Amino acid sequence: MVYTTRMKRTNLVLDGELLNQVTRLLGVKTYSAAVNLALEEVLRVRKIQGLSQSFGQGLWQGDLAEMREDGVHRRRPGNNRPRGRR
Repeated sequence: MVYTTRMKRTNLVLDGELLNQVTRLLGVKTYSAAVNLALEEVLRVRKIQGLSQSFGQGLWQGDLAEMREDGVHRRRPGNNRPRGRR
């Protein structure tokens, strides 16, 4: 059997006042929850910041016009009334 562990127990030296402020700001009850939430937030922000580096890199391959044809709602023949306010 193989067991995987997602949690890691460790000792950290943290600024006590900073930890108290973050715990209150994030609205969590434990220091562990505050640290975990702060780590998740750092990762989320860094991923967002890294998105701009991917623009124009050709990561997506395909034909946007062809892809859009499947979702286009075409008017039925004989229905020449413009859409919008009635």
